[in-house]
Amino acid sequence: MAALSGSSPECCTLKKALNRLISNTSASPRARTRSEPLYVISLERYGRDADFGVRFPDSISMSDSLFDATITDGDCKIRVSLDPVVNRLISVNKLHCGSVIRHVEFSRGENSEGDGGSVHVCSLEVDRLSGGDAALRALSSVNVRSIPWMGAEPDAGPLRARRSSYLPLWNNHDFYGEVWRDTPPSEPDAEDSEDEIDDIGSTVSLAEVRRRFLSGSRRYLGALCVRILHKSRLIYYGRADQKCECPYKAELQVGDGSSNACVVLWNSVCLEWYRILHPGQVVRLCRYRVKESYSCRTGQESEPHIEISLNSRNPTAQITIIPKNQISPDWILPDLPHSFICRQELPSCPQGHICDVIGVVVFVGRPERVRRKDGQRSEIEEYRWLQLADRTTDQLIMIKLFCTSQPDIQSRIYPMALLVCTRLKMIKSAVDRATTFEYLTNTSLTQVYCTGTGSHPVMPYRGIRPVRQFLHWLKQVDESSLLERAVIGGYFSYPPLPVSLHIFMENRQGEAGLISGGEMKLECEKLNYREKRQFAIQCVITAACYHHREDSGRTQYSDLPSAPLSPRVRRQREGSEPHRTPVKRKLFSSTSPRKRLAPPLQPLATEDDAERDFSLFDGAMEFLVGEQEDDSNDEDDDEEFSTPPTSPMTSRLGLTRVAIETLPRVFCYERRHVQAVAVGLQVNSFHKLLPQRELESFSPASCYTGYFTLSMKALSDGVMLDVLFLPANPGNLHWMPLPLSHNNSWESILSHGGFSPHAPPPSPADLIATANQLTNQRLLCVLDACALGGEKMELVLNRAFPLR
Repeated sequence: MAALSGSSPECCTLKKALNRLISNTSASPRARTRSEPLYVISLERYGRDADFGVRFPDSISMSDSLFDATITDGDCKIRVSLDPVVNRLISVNKLHCGSVIRHVEFSRGENSEGDGGSVHVCSLEVDRLSGGDAALRALSSVNVRSIPWMGAEPDAGPLRARRSSYLPLWNNHDFYGEVWRDTPPSEPDAEDSEDEIDDIGSTVSLAEVRRRFLSGSRRYLGALCVRILHKSRLIYYGRADQKCECPYKAELQVGDGSSNACVVLWNSVCLEWYRILHPGQVVRLCRYRVKESYSCRTGQESEPHIEISLNSRNPTAQITIIPKNQISPDWILPDLPHSFICRQELPSCPQGHICDVIGVVVFVGRPERVRRKDGQRSEIEEYRWLQLADRTTDQLIMIKLFCTSQPDIQSRIYPMALLVCTRLKMIKSAVDRATTFEYLTNTSLTQVYCTGTGSHPVMPYRGIRPVRQFLHWLKQVDESSLLERAVIGGYFSYPPLPVSLHIFMENRQGEAGLISGGEMKLECEKLNYREKRQFAIQCVITAACYHHREDSGRTQYSDLPSAPLSPRVRRQREGSEPHRTPVKRKLFSSTSPRKRLAPPLQPLATEDDAERDFSLFDGAMEFLVGEQEDDSNDEDDDEEFSTPPTSPMTSRLGLTRVAIETLPRVFCYERRHVQAVAVGLQVNSFHKLLPQRELESFSPASCYTGYFTLSMKALSDGVMLDVLFLPANPGNLHWMPLPLSHNNSWESILSHGGFSPHAPPPSPADLIATANQLTNQRLLCVLDACALGGEKMELVLNRAFPLR
């Protein structure tokens, strides 16, 4: 390997380090950079394979993922593989695209097949003192895409495993990368077609194929002409002990008038066809294999069914999309099935009912992740909450939407868009014996169609009556009233938990029980980026504080945008209104008073939303055809919290101020693309990267009026928890109170998650004045924990049940 050419090594950190590596003749050559900064400009994930032990003989990592990164010093760039030792930094989002890294240790990749000549990063240090936007500032005058590669441009595939494609950074169900085709493969040559015509044969029905297969015949009968009725999301089945280069499969439910069947796309057939095939299309399938269906093989169904397998070889399947003008009426193909229901009909639907819905999006939640068990495997899945308005009632359709393998659509679902979701499943949850809440969530066959995403050409439900009726309603809808309700991002919890401790514990059967403070801290440290989990823990509240909306907004900084925030509470300024300072109440006294680390946020610059240059109905037609202020030295000796005497070893968990990701934001149509990225998960490419504080350029939504911060002490071991409480308010359409009256005491508010809907809520000052009701009150607290990235662990109090 010759010395790297290009700019002078003296002025290029990467070239200096890599030339030292090349000139090192030891058996295990290494080279380390010093304090010079390097910048991560892309980060890509893939599944490890059966050769992991050969490539990483010293690794004890249990992770199924490997990562490649592109790093630069501003003069040149190189793609490297990352040692599994840094996986945890990525999974908690401490190491990400845009990170500044120093003291990077390089080694040479093995000369094994598919790995020769690659560069490997053995270890690195993430420089967090430079600020979260240091890379953006350092490379602001550089076109990152034009930075020259060191040596030849690398191949597009993974460096340290035989995998044909990368995985999305945060889930296993979306497709990612240019290898996933969005246009059909080229037709075979005419000569090849003539040679193969005898193999293809004439058209045969599904019923005949099934009859012959069940009679024992395995002979190929001919081509199938079928309509696609449903399409599943992608299934990634790659495992560390497998050598399959493209471990994907997807299912299509098809029919031809004589019968229905499941068609399975295997491996590289998914790369070529998954993005192209859609429900409603008519396709001709040749050179398939017939098997007994999976449901029959696993004993889920007693009646025998067949499965049509499309493989890349043995034999190589042929798929042809038949244009509408070439579809013969003699084929008697089935119509596309649908089961649209409106919001008014949802309460009458039974648990598990499958349905389709259409509505206007009024809320898009922040993406979150939750751990699910599938047999012996545990997988983290990505989801977000949606709220849809339709023509039948003021109540909203609640959807917990997981990945549908439509990342190009799901990433661009905004408020005020028209959304169609198919094959959703009804989930019901009771808060007492008489009150039930319902929401819809995915099945494996759920598909999403949304205006503004380019999905309207493939939306197959344009002409049916429920869609036409909905579009007719849109002509008369008051867009301004919907726009006032449009919210994006922030903390959201649904369905409401029961108000009875007994019912709550009954509903938790099969889940983990109560947990100690130390155990909860350990479990929270295991959470991955944006992973959400609910804990039940016994606590007492030791201090309470309220922050008004007027005190929420931009936080004070020093010169560096990502420098640590001032932990002090702002003193009330002369002439300011008294209610604008946090209202606090001491619940205990101590010989060693402690400052409460809960700074209020400063007011945000409001969004200029005078111009709303769009029409809701026009969009739906797609389906038919300030300066920073520094008061860090301000201090008010009266603004103190005291806690009970605790051991010097007592640890704390949570945030002492509201995180910017916690607050819901006003939807801004003009900047909707930027806002969606700001609310979304960490990106993996530098050209998509936004400043970390971009989210703060959008005003908090009107539903947000303020928040409580509560200091809690775990009864089991004294661990201190810093918890946010966002009580539901009457008239709040986002955080709506339960339809159950109560007396608005602290005990009732905490057990109901908010104020009584039938009485004016008490003022924060009155609540804080009566906070002594909580003194020594033992509570069973239900906390929603979400890892926001880095060291930020959001804890929100969902319910607190008094223990008698």
